[in-house]
Amino acid sequence: MRYKAPRHQRKSKRQRIRRWLISALAAVGATFAVRSAPLSAFLPDQTTGRAKLTYTKVLQGSSPEYLSVSVDRAGSGSYDGRKLDDPPHPRPLKLSDATTQKLFELAAALGDFRAVDLESHKRVANLGTKTLTYEEDGQKYQARFNYSLRREAQELSELFEKIAAVEQHIAVLEYAAKYDHLSLPRELLQIQIDLNNKALADPQLMVPTLDQIARNPRFLHLAQVRAQNILERLQNTN
Repeated sequence: MRYKAPRHQRKSKRQRIRRWLISALAAVGATFAVRSAPLSAFLPDQTTGRAKLTYTKVLQGSSPEYLSVSVDRAGSGSYDGRKLDDPPHPRPLKLSDATTQKLFELAAALGDFRAVDLESHKRVANLGTKTLTYEEDGQKYQARFNYSLRREAQELSELFEKIAAVEQHIAVLEYAAKYDHLSLPRELLQIQIDLNNKALADPQLMVPTLDQIARNPRFLHLAQVRAQNILERLQNTN
């Protein structure tokens, strides 16, 4: 027989989750506003010279074929993932202070890409053309490579890729919630796998979307359970 916790314990657990959700939604709160506000509101203010980092990767035949993540020192920026022949469709985002700081620390370790050659110049497979860009006070510095032996370049690319993975999950969940409810359990399972593999950066950005799925009885029970499990997991990692 399956053990069922006493009612007061279940109620206490729900209250804890609810309090965490409130704080998590406040922390990323801006996520709802971010998604609906004009993109220009979250891009660096060029008049103040605020530094901005941009990572792009182009790999034909991959999904997405074109990937771009931009962020300024305040953590505001955008993500765009699409086919090469599709028009740009950037999504605003707001990164955590810790992730933003790590991005700029790695860029600084590479001299903010000033006159640096990051390409390994070795014969390796096509892993996608990656471009790192640093902009500040009207100045722009870039480094382009397919594969780099520099540890900082590898870490910076991986961190940007992990940010992009979170944004891709959000986009898929939002689409599935509107048009393809049956695909939600599969996508939520993939999120759980990515969390296990530490393949996501700032996964708390998914909290508003996960909360909507967990609370909405229109979705499959399995989808609701998986969304709730992910929320509890994110709560426990904070």
